[in-house]
Amino acid sequence: MEKVETLNDIASDVEKVKILNQKYKSLKQEVAKVIVGQSEIIELILISILAKGHCLLVGVPGLAKTLIVKTLSEVLKLNFNRIQFTPDLMPSDITGTEILESDSEGKKFFKFIKGPIFANLLLADEINRTPPKTQSALLEAMQEHKVTAAGVSYQLEEPFFVLATQNPIEQEGTYPLPEAQLDRFMFNLWLDYPSFGEEADIIKRTTSMYSPVLSHVFDKQDILEFQDLVKKVPVSDEVINYSVTLSTSTRPGGSNQKKIVNDYVSWGAGPRAAQNLIMAAKTRCILEGRFSPDRDDIRKVALPVLRHRIILNFNADSENIKVADIIKELL
Repeated sequence: MEKVETLNDIASDVEKVKILNQKYKSLKQEVAKVIVGQSEIIELILISILAKGHCLLVGVPGLAKTLIVKTLSEVLKLNFNRIQFTPDLMPSDITGTEILESDSEGKKFFKFIKGPIFANLLLADEINRTPPKTQSALLEAMQEHKVTAAGVSYQLEEPFFVLATQNPIEQEGTYPLPEAQLDRFMFNLWLDYPSFGEEADIIKRTTSMYSPVLSHVFDKQDILEFQDLVKKVPVSDEVINYSVTLSTSTRPGGSNQKKIVNDYVSWGAGPRAAQNLIMAAKTRCILEGRFSPDRDDIRKVALPVLRHRIILNFNADSENIKVADIIKELL
């Protein structure tokens, strides 16, 4: 039987939105002690966390991708593990392995030793440096929040997120992420170079005795409660239809599709894109103190949600058409 919300429940949820707004402001202030700029990236990472999503951070070396993730783990008070992905990394190095032990009576048995994936926040550093076999070790964990080893399933502690980094310019010794793996990421975030003033501020901080002390803003229970709050946010049919229309408009082949899609796209976004558009829009609206998302919320998150789900063809490569150009045209 479906639970009906009472007025007290609604009042409590309204109060939770206010608390979330206050904590979000505090979080930005704490992160700013370490990270200069990148406010939009930090907002989108928090949106993905509250929407139970995962993020892929793409940027050239030196843009603080790893530092952003580590700083957030401290401010969010989460168990944090980092895996440096290398060509010789094995799946068991991520999920864990079984070792042979013996009890006091000399009887031998296998014992599962948990790998670094058993954390609340997992940083997959340079994820494209390891072969697809090892990358696939993350698939079950990202989708079902569990790990299976030797036929036994182990549930991951909630909340669980994967934040992966990738270098877009160094292609030697890298393995492109399979489309199935990319689709598991809610957002594909591209980090830009800092402005002149921001870069000067970075140099001042990193070449002096500056050593910030971070305070915890969220804890695990806060995140779980706010994740439930996001699910309760109502969405109009008009906004849902808009998100589905935007997602399906990326798929080539239809007579009513835009010419740019039919000419330059091999594969478009699947149903998970529309789901992520709605969840991101719901989270974004309550972070701003609103209680229902509109089309503008969908448009604001469309690029990071769709960017890695649209596969271009050779015509696009030859004419230097980018995925961002396609999304801009569709919007």
